[in-house]
Amino acid sequence: MEQLYSTLLTFCLLSSGVHSQTQSKDKCTYQGDEDTLSFYHEGDVVLGGLFPMHFSPVSSDLSFRKKPKPKTYKFFTPRALRWMQTMIFAVNEINQRKDLLSNLSLGYHIKDSGDDIPISIIRSLLLVNGQPEKGREGQDCKDTQKQPSPVIVGEASSGISMAVLRTLGSFKIPVVSYFASCSCLSNKRDFPAFMRTMPSDAFQIKALVKLFHHFHWTWIGVTGVDTDYARFAIQNFLKESEKFNICPAYVLLYPVALTQHAVEEFVNILKSSSATVILNFSVESYLHGILKECRRQNVTHLQWIASEAWATSKDLWEDFGDLLEGTLGFAIRRAEIPHLGSYLRRLFVPVAQTSHFLSEFWEETFHCRLNGSLNTHVHREDAQNWSICNGSESLADMYTLYADVTQLRVSYNVYKAVYLIAHALHDMSTCISGKGPFQNGTCGSLNPILPWQLLYYMKQTNFTTLGEDVRFDNNGDPIASYDLMNWQRGSDGSLQLVRVGFYDASLEEDKDLIIDEPIIMWHRGEKGPESLCSKSCLAGFRKARQKGKPICCFDCIPCAEGEISNQTDSIDCLTCSKETWPNQAQDQCIPKTLEFLSFQEPLGIVLWSVSAVGAFTTLAVLGVFIKYRKTPVIRGNNMELSLLLLVFLSACFLISLTFIGKPTDWLCRIRYPAFGISFALCISCILAKTVVVLMAFRATLPGSDVMKWFGPAQQRSSVILCTCVQALICIIWLTIKPPSAVYNTKFMSATLIVECAVGSEVGFWCVLGYIGFLASLCFFLAFLARKLPDNFNEAKFITFSMLIFFAVWVTFIPVYVSTRGKHTVAVHVFAILASAFGILLCIFAPKCYIVLLKPEKNEKRSMMKK
Repeated sequence: MEQLYSTLLTFCLLSSGVHSQTQSKDKCTYQGDEDTLSFYHEGDVVLGGLFPMHFSPVSSDLSFRKKPKPKTYKFFTPRALRWMQTMIFAVNEINQRKDLLSNLSLGYHIKDSGDDIPISIIRSLLLVNGQPEKGREGQDCKDTQKQPSPVIVGEASSGISMAVLRTLGSFKIPVVSYFASCSCLSNKRDFPAFMRTMPSDAFQIKALVKLFHHFHWTWIGVTGVDTDYARFAIQNFLKESEKFNICPAYVLLYPVALTQHAVEEFVNILKSSSATVILNFSVESYLHGILKECRRQNVTHLQWIASEAWATSKDLWEDFGDLLEGTLGFAIRRAEIPHLGSYLRRLFVPVAQTSHFLSEFWEETFHCRLNGSLNTHVHREDAQNWSICNGSESLADMYTLYADVTQLRVSYNVYKAVYLIAHALHDMSTCISGKGPFQNGTCGSLNPILPWQLLYYMKQTNFTTLGEDVRFDNNGDPIASYDLMNWQRGSDGSLQLVRVGFYDASLEEDKDLIIDEPIIMWHRGEKGPESLCSKSCLAGFRKARQKGKPICCFDCIPCAEGEISNQTDSIDCLTCSKETWPNQAQDQCIPKTLEFLSFQEPLGIVLWSVSAVGAFTTLAVLGVFIKYRKTPVIRGNNMELSLLLLVFLSACFLISLTFIGKPTDWLCRIRYPAFGISFALCISCILAKTVVVLMAFRATLPGSDVMKWFGPAQQRSSVILCTCVQALICIIWLTIKPPSAVYNTKFMSATLIVECAVGSEVGFWCVLGYIGFLASLCFFLAFLARKLPDNFNEAKFITFSMLIFFAVWVTFIPVYVSTRGKHTVAVHVFAILASAFGILLCIFAPKCYIVLLKPEKNEKRSMMKK
């Protein structure tokens, strides 16, 4: 209903003409010194001003059956009164200067916006068309026509500024805001006549996100009042925060008029959430009800992050200092305006009686009533009991937000807004005809001032004030610079707004946020709270996003085998190179441990010890055979081949040592051919012995001359010939693709296997296959000779030795293929030793037994019994 009322009134006001150029010759002021504390003051150019002196309007019943009552408000803000007085101060200061706007004087026409869109639209129209608001301002100026304002300084709220701009936009009337920060206002298509001395929220959002990133806060409660300012700010924050993986635990917008049910529901969400850091886009006036409910529900664990709208507001401290201690927020740049403090304190009872704004402030501050007070607003329940002011009250005797000039931030923006307009008017007034910026080189009109021309000059204006270079971008926004403020409790319990850092948008992106002072957070010291959906994943783990939840909610999964993560919150694990392996913490890759069968390890010691024992035993048997070479047992079993066999067997035992130790290319090229040739010699000797036994008994048949074809020379030649075939295979193998030492990286383990690659698999298996062929042939012949007379027949022993040989090497093949690393080598060595011991024991142990333990059997008559 109020919106409908304001719309109807707007049309009525527009019908009267926006820019009436009728100017009253009388100066309309509110009783008192018109140079200082009046709210309308004439000049060649009258600047309009809108300030939210009151907020939280009391709703009224619009029945349309009677004239609506004037609006009343719940609260009055001395802070806005200071902003208004700063505008008056700046206008007076400029009028006194000789170097700026010397040929024009400035006036002002200031109204209360009530922080209310309908009232703001009405009063902005009254400012630009000069019409009075009957019965509103005072007693002496009810119907006086005032000079129209070609430009308005205001409003504080982004939402109200948007409404005013949409109303005045068709007339290209410039609006310069000192506190509206919504990034939406940078849209020149929708708001072409808007400028501001307040940085855009786009920069504040970047600063806030950098702040959260600095403290590693990734789980944030995002709240705000349901206005354009908060909606656009939250929208931009959610978009910007994604770049740093910062997630909203919840996004809540609460209505301007909070009901008890709504505020309870709101605080319940804050209480139940795991987020301990809450960002609030609002002004202080909308936080009272929420903070009151937080105290009632004992919600005291929150770290508040204030938007610039309330980052330096002291209104909340008196009632909620215990909840807000440690609050952080970015505040616009602070400045010291010379003489402003003394100007503000020049307020006494006679001056306060001239205006209902000043009367209201005086009575609210000193809790007394003025004689003839113009104040029609009563905000305190005990106001009826106030006594009459005695005139001795003084602002110098007490602290008030109005006279506090220690944190001039918004006030400084107001100051810069006035100077922006003054410099633009100065440029217009000093323009040389023919060199102007408009058609045919014309300059801007000074009488009357055309708003669209003034807007052009304002957009081109750059100036310096109080040591700051004030510049604007193409959107009419100033270059952003913020102070990071920390709410700390002073020794006397008062609020100390401590600057602990700053954000400067003109610096490099990674250096734009600087924190140079200790930050005190409520009950948490300097470290601050943790606000995480999931705790950071340590090095050695990776993040796995929880299904259906924001990116900040994740599980920490250990890196897989062979992978590491060397920083916290890694999304993926890194695979170590083939030569490296993760350490126990899986946070770095370290060189793999080299694995090979060494002489020092237990398995290597056992194998080389057994090999040495085998070689020593073989040589001992060789010594026995040489010593007893003339005895029947030795002579009767082909002594020459036996001695050769023992020599070759000792070589087999010793060659197994080449499989132990760190492989090298040369060692690998010696190892396999030596193994193949040594066993070929052994099996060739056994084969020759078997053939000799078989042929010897066949030679006893009448008319047989077989033995002349298999004498000692032929036996040696057969051994050499069979071995040459193996040697030829090895030569071809070494020529085409020889074995070599390699680092085996195929297996995912902490060890790097150093092994001999056979090079040619065909060559390797041909060597083994040829040994197997000789052994098979030997076994077959020995099997044929097994039933020949025992005393000179080794066939049975050869058969058993070949059975052991086959058992060992048939078992070797699957085990060799299925094992890896040093165990493969150990299997190979074991097969060599086992087969060599099998031959040694089966063929030579019975003979040694007779020679050494049964010498009576080692006689010719005993041998010839059968």
